[in-house]
Amino acid sequence: MTAQHKKSSLAALTLAAVGIVYGDIGTSPLYTLKTIFDPTHGLALNTFNLLGIVSLIFWGLTMIVSLKYVTLVLRADNRGEGGIMALMALALNSVTRHSRWHFPLMLIGVFGATMFYGDSVITPAISVLGAIEGLEVATPGLEKYVVPLTIAVLLVLYSVQRHGTAGIGRWFGPVMILWFSALAIMGIINIVQAPVILKALNPYYAFEFVLRNQFIAFVALGAVVLALTGAEALYADMGHFGKKPIRFAWFLIVFPALALNYLGQGGLLITHPETIDNPFFHQLGSWSVLPLVVLSTMAAVIASQATISGTFSMTKQAIALGLLPRMRVMHTSESEIGQIYIPAVNWLQLIVVLIAVIGFGSSDKLAGAYGIAVTATMFATTFLTFFVIRYRWHLPLWLCLGATGFFMFLDLALFSASTLKLLHGGWFPLFLGAVLLTIMLTWKRGRELVFQNLERHAIPLEEFLQSLFVAPPERVAGTAIFLRGETDGVPHALLHNLLHNKVLHERVVFLTVRIREEPYVPDDEQVEVIPLGHNCYQLNVYYGFKDEADIPAILRMCDCKGLVFEMMETSFFITRQTIISVPGQGMMPWREHLFVAMQRNARTAAAYYQIPTNRVIELGTQVEI
Repeated sequence: MTAQHKKSSLAALTLAAVGIVYGDIGTSPLYTLKTIFDPTHGLALNTFNLLGIVSLIFWGLTMIVSLKYVTLVLRADNRGEGGIMALMALALNSVTRHSRWHFPLMLIGVFGATMFYGDSVITPAISVLGAIEGLEVATPGLEKYVVPLTIAVLLVLYSVQRHGTAGIGRWFGPVMILWFSALAIMGIINIVQAPVILKALNPYYAFEFVLRNQFIAFVALGAVVLALTGAEALYADMGHFGKKPIRFAWFLIVFPALALNYLGQGGLLITHPETIDNPFFHQLGSWSVLPLVVLSTMAAVIASQATISGTFSMTKQAIALGLLPRMRVMHTSESEIGQIYIPAVNWLQLIVVLIAVIGFGSSDKLAGAYGIAVTATMFATTFLTFFVIRYRWHLPLWLCLGATGFFMFLDLALFSASTLKLLHGGWFPLFLGAVLLTIMLTWKRGRELVFQNLERHAIPLEEFLQSLFVAPPERVAGTAIFLRGETDGVPHALLHNLLHNKVLHERVVFLTVRIREEPYVPDDEQVEVIPLGHNCYQLNVYYGFKDEADIPAILRMCDCKGLVFEMMETSFFITRQTIISVPGQGMMPWREHLFVAMQRNARTAAAYYQIPTNRVIELGTQVEI
């Protein structure tokens, strides 16, 4: 690759990162300052407090986003992939499966993931609401149309998800460049009007503000978090863009624009404190309100799209890691971030987002809910990062404690401040998280109980084959592929076939899919063929949690291993399990019933692994838990 081509591809990736990675944090100026100075917080609007708050925001962006995420956490990649799921897999790999830390780390990771889901519900609601609330500034009589218009925008946004973002995705970068340019220009104009606001760059004003206001400052800290929302997205999207474009986009475009705009809004409030009802839309005067509403709505839709796509990606990873049942996953594009679409997740998320919009009704009220989701995910990320840098990178203990301990202190301070909003919206993401955590842990535990049951009753495969070929059954033409779990013995489908049909195919393949705790497995490591004698084979397939499950493609890869498959002469035998809840063992009855319901509604293995339906034979078996 030429140096010129590298530069152009880096520029293109940086532009794309501005559009997709930073939409969430980029729309925070819409509502952050007006929420902080909301009368219910009791914080007086004066120059001293403005300097303190803007200083807190600036140094929060510097410490949390620039230092923690862009400098430290981006280094903790799982083969180039980021995000809480990838980090959890990396942390679990850094300790043994039998370590006392294995389950707590898994629990922290799953909790962080559920909080990310809470964040992905609130982001579309608060971003679009915050943008359309600009209409109130233009014409106060339009206030009653804000919620209906927000609902209309969200309905359109979720309705077009099945088409992917391949068509409109190319506009995300230019639109967000325009957005950040507008933020910077408005900021500079208002800084010139009140240059005293530049004192906020001195951290002394942040410390002085906290020391003088104490409890009120602690309350305000819960709203300062709003300026940091979306930091997790830059880590989650690392696999799509790489570290360098994400860092370039942050330091060259996003951070300067955000810093200038927050300073500008602070300057505006010093000279025109009456604009506190919505300082963002007052920055250039009345002539600019409607253009800003249009531009901010576009930015909010892009921010929402990024979190929706992130939810699809996170769900796919959770399915692969055994935390959620199989769902229908549709591929919409090969090149864009919104390359997959999960219908069940899309419509469930829309329902919850609409409940949030209608229930809370304004960005101010939603802000309390936002803080807890964001800070809880931040804390989970910091906690898992410690185990990665200590037990995987083997850095000195003092350095690990110093690096992550500092950020953990900041995370806990922000989370504690956010919990003050527990009764004013903070309960919402926690409730969502509790529901999702229950679902994930129930599914994981239920599958473990099923495997344990199958293991107890398993007939060792090799011993069975030895006894079977003492007096072999009649062999018929073709290949039979039996899907077999990692801990299974002889597949039930094979036993049923022998019992009822009294025949065995001339070639028999036992196929086992194994998921590694890494995002991708190289093609040359995905297939392992073990001959078992008598033209029988064990075929092990290895996938990462972000790999595409495609059994026909795997069979084509077997050619070089000496196994050639002709699809029209191949039959797939799959055992369909019917789970029966038995009182007094396994999980609590309500969890067992929940697991049974999820099992019944899970997508079939044939559909999930893209096996042609006309080549599948399903045989049922009952499993007690």
